[in-house]
Amino acid sequence: MAKRTGRPHRWAEDMQARFPAGTFKRVKAVLADDEDRTDFVRETVERELQRRERRERVGKARAGMP
Repeated sequence: MAKRTGRPHRWAEDMQARFPAGTFKRVKAVLADDEDRTDFVRETVERELQRRERRERVGKARAGMP
């Protein structure tokens, strides 16, 4: 098998998601001039994951768990 060259894929995982009616209109209303909807969703998911992971670590620390 030949060794693969080049840079690794930045976005290696994908998914389809359905949203309630009107969601895209709301997203469009808050996008920055140089931002697209996909960027918005990626950044929002990343922030939420960080928030939840931080909350989980804090909860474990308060409970005296490693």
